[in-house]
Formats: sequence, structure tokens, C-alpha cells
Amino acid sequence: MDPYGKLLMNRYEFRKARGQGNFAKVYKARDLRTGDRDVVKVIHKEKVRGPGMMVQTKREIATFGWVKHPNVLRLYEVLATKTKIYLILENAKDGEIFPQILKGNFNYYQTRQYFQQLVSALDFCHKKGVYHRDLKPENLLLDENSVLKIADFGFSTFIESHRYNMLHTMSGTPMYVAPYVLRGKGYYEEKDDGWSCVVILYVLLAGYYPFYDHNLMELYQKIHKGEYKCPPGFQSRYVDYYQ
Repeated sequence: MDPYGKLLMNRYEFRKARGQGNFAKVYKARDLRTGDRDVVKVIHKEKVRGPGMMVQTKREIATFGWVKHPNVLRLYEVLATKTKIYLILENAKDGEIFPQILKGNFNYYQTRQYFQQLVSALDFCHKKGVYHRDLKPENLLLDENSVLKIADFGFSTFIESHRYNMLHTMSGTPMYVAPYVLRGKGYYEEKDDGWSCVVILYVLLAGYYPFYDHNLMELYQKIHKGEYKCPPGFQSRYVDYYQ
């Protein structure tokens, strides 16, 4: 049922839907107290009752609350009813960076700006003992001032999780997984997020993935062997960096 126009806790007025995932829907909303335009992520509890799903949801909430940085999407408030969890989030009005990459909208200077913002936020997270584990352009948003925001910390983990061996579980998106993870050597905190950052940099510059194949095992082989080609348009400084 479309909640458009309805009120949440007599404060947030639902506007049009912005996106939908497997376990949640995202809506634009207006804060009636302040007039601010926010985003409400609605998580249905019945959809996160499977093994590890509620843990993942709680982890995302905890991470947003723990990490406060200009390039990390802000969590303003968490509300809940018997059936739903509501995350009141900062509204990054320009949305995901990925569709803009596909359109070839970014030049070298914009790419450098976004990459610096990404690394700054990631460095801050790591110093807090938080590791994202699923960095990719689909989880990077832009606000109206072209400021990059890291979102979706559902796969993140804390440094304390070492004792539970959580860092030896594979997570993330295949195109961004580091070679040593594929070899079963576990997750190496900063290194794996760092690897994903370099893949993101390639995507920002080239407009497509360095490693790609419709067959998952073939994709893993390419990552394992480091089989990729720099596009003809790459300047020499990019090629030297990746080689």
C-alpha cells in the first residue's frame, strides 16, 4: 500500500518512493517540524527474520550512529512499530553516483574530488574500527552540492568482531572482491576496502568494470590473475598507476 501523504509518528510526511530493495523500501519524506526534506528507509521486520538478517540490520543502524563524517550518509533517527523499522536518513538529492558514471558525466578533476572524499570517509571509518565490506558505486550517493556520501553499511563489521571470526566470511559484490578473499584467506580489514576503492576509481575513470564476466567462475579467474585492460582513452598516469 502506497503511504504517500501519510504521517509517521505525526512528524514525517511520506512523499513519493525513491527506491526498493529485497528487504526495504525508501521514500522521500518531509519533516513537519523543521520543513527539511529527508529520506525514510522502511524495513519490514518479517523480511529480516532469516538467519543473520536482523543482525545485519542492527549492524547498519549501529554503524550509522557510530560514524559521523561529512562523506557518510547521516542517520537522524530510528523509529519502530510492531511490524516495521524506520530509518530517517539524510537526503542525498542527486542520488546514486553509478547512473551518472554510465552516462560518462565525470572528468578527471571530478573523479579526483570524489575519490578524495571516499578515501577521507573510509580512513575515518577505519580509525573508528568500522569496515564497510561492500564498497561500490551503487552505495555511493551525491547531494545537491556534489558531495559524496557513503551509504548502506549492512555488510559492515567492527574490529571487535575478530573474536567471532566474522572477518573470515565472504561478503560484498563479486566485481569488487579482492583476490586474496577469493583464495579463502579471509577478509583483511583496510586492505579489502582499499581494493574496492581502487576498483571504484577505475570505474569512475573508465565507465565500466575492470573485471567482468557473465560466468561467475570466469570472473573470479580474471580477478585472481589480474586480467584487465586499460581503455584507449586512459592517460599514461592512469595506466602507470594500475600497472
